[in-house]
Amino acid sequence: MDSFFEILKSILQGIVQGITEWLPISSTGHIILLNEFLPFAISPDPERNKAFFEVFKVLVQLGSIMAVLVLFFHKLNPFSRKKSPLERRGTFSLWGKVLIASIPAGIVGVLLNDIIDEKLSLPAVIAGALIIYGILFIWMESRHKEPRIHNFKELDYKTVLLIGVFQMLALIPGTSRSGSTILGAVLLGTSRYVAAEFSFFLAIPTMVGASLLKIVKFIGTGVGINGQEVVILLLGCLVSFLVSVVTIRFLMDFVKRHTFSAFGIYRIALGALVLIYFLCTL
Repeated sequence: MDSFFEILKSILQGIVQGITEWLPISSTGHIILLNEFLPFAISPDPERNKAFFEVFKVLVQLGSIMAVLVLFFHKLNPFSRKKSPLERRGTFSLWGKVLIASIPAGIVGVLLNDIIDEKLSLPAVIAGALIIYGILFIWMESRHKEPRIHNFKELDYKTVLLIGVFQMLALIPGTSRSGSTILGAVLLGTSRYVAAEFSFFLAIPTMVGASLLKIVKFIGTGVGINGQEVVILLLGCLVSFLVSVVTIRFLMDFVKRHTFSAFGIYRIALGALVLIYFLCTL
């Protein structure tokens, strides 16, 4: 029975990750908050459960990344025989822009990873980030101007580096990697569609790098993984992948006809609920 409930938690966490990773509402914030209410209990040892949860977060993120690679495989593959030489050069250029935009978060993430995990993964921090960025999204849409960048060819290297600086802010739990990237890109003059799609591509090196860092740290602890835990991890990863496919398709269709204001309202409402809940439990 205990194993059954842990499997249900894995499925629920995978669903939450698959939805919130790509919508600008903070996947890390949602997963941490969900774990506050439904924590994994695979062991009587709280430290063991904490270590398992850190690995679980890595695996479900990788499941989300696989969805991007599958959905955009042709667009991201510079070696496709179906592409002309010009199109291949454009794909290499796109990857170059993605890698440049990954530099700021990569540097800061390596330097401050332990501090972020230990000091900032708190309900009050998450709630505050949800509310602040919710307000920023509504403000952004209230002053939205005609974009000057409508495709990746028009996206220059200075702009992508600045987008990377905005992504760096997402290291604070509750901010949202896609949210900060989209917010920065739109403020810098991209269309909502380009901002959303670039945030997907930027997730690949950023999240893979962060995941590898956490895996190396976990291996360094010498803690093993048993068969039951492997099943729970892989199930969460699979669910995250499947839900991510649906969510990405939804968002790309959504931004063609709507603004991001609804996500801003959602963030403010959720942040307020989180604050009220944890203030009442003090």
